[in-house]
Amino acid sequence: MATAHNEANLGDIAKTVIMSGDPLRVKKIADNYLENVKLVNKIRNIYAYTGTYKGKEITIMAHGMGMPSAGIYVYELYKFYGVEKIIRLGSCGTYVDNINLLDIILVDKSYTESNYAYTLNNEHVQVASSSENLNRIVEKIAKRENINIVKGNVCTTDCFDWYMTDLNKFLDRIPKELNIVAAEMESFAIFYIANLLKKEAACILTVVDSHYKKQELSAEERQNSIDKMTILALESII
Repeated sequence: MATAHNEANLGDIAKTVIMSGDPLRVKKIADNYLENVKLVNKIRNIYAYTGTYKGKEITIMAHGMGMPSAGIYVYELYKFYGVEKIIRLGSCGTYVDNINLLDIILVDKSYTESNYAYTLNNEHVQVASSSENLNRIVEKIAKRENINIVKGNVCTTDCFDWYMTDLNKFLDRIPKELNIVAAEMESFAIFYIANLLKKEAACILTVVDSHYKKQELSAEERQNSIDKMTILALESII
């Protein structure tokens, strides 16, 4: 069945989906890594492609920026399309001195100041966990492929942290016991929905800027920085 946001029919979308914010990043992954590719959604240019990777059916789909956008697509995939597992590939900024540009982070838990869970489900929840099962698989594949990853907790923000009027005040509010290493804008919603609907979700991030070191990648460098984590996600799925 199609939804207001997804024109794919039942059966067009695989049980496992790799998602990323940028539709062009999704197209690049589909073009470079999948065989027998079919475009199954293009509403609002939120592309979804279904094909095979080493014989395994998989869908690659965009989710846009921010929890409201990602939450719509993730909820519909789980609820209406029978998707069981989602792995998000994204970018993040780090706040700590021992993480560098282009490092890969496997997210354990996501913290947010948002009322996303309260609005969606009348529940005051600020921390959502990824799938332990999926994370174990990703860690196993990372070791096999000799890809260095950092497993840690991140903060999911409602706005781009570089535009905050006082980032230090925001950082001071984050619970210190969570040991937040980076920030991005979608994973809390993805994890929360997965847990709510008894599905699985993981998130793999590439570091594209560092507040600690005052460094950031260019837009082109961000676009081209996804190959390692793409291999990590694809190999984990099969």
